[in-house]
Amino acid sequence: MIRTKRVYLPPEPGDGTRVRVDRLWPRGLKRSEARIDRWLKAVAPSPELRRRLAHDPEKRPAFLRRYRAELDAHPEPVAELLALARKGPLTLLLAARDPERNNPVALKAYLEARLG
Repeated sequence: MIRTKRVYLPPEPGDGTRVRVDRLWPRGLKRSEARIDRWLKAVAPSPELRRRLAHDPEKRPAFLRRYRAELDAHPEPVAELLALARKGPLTLLLAARDPERNNPVALKAYLEARLG
């Protein structure tokens, strides 16, 4: 099971492995308080992709296509996430306020498609 959750929320027993999947550290959160198991910056969208497309709803399809291509180009961290998901619950941590349109939601769909 893969789920997404804001990094600011406290851990819950069902979270399993908690992985931060953004390039930037979230504002106002001390590293000592983050309670993350891993931080995989390599699965986050490139800075260029994030700046140009990620925050415009009309450009969302283009963002998703390019983001999937970036993930395909980085098989090692993707394989690490798939292995973690096969072992047990996996929570992808995000800082974004929008629960629908963010890269961890896109990453979750990408990983679930590969898991079958």
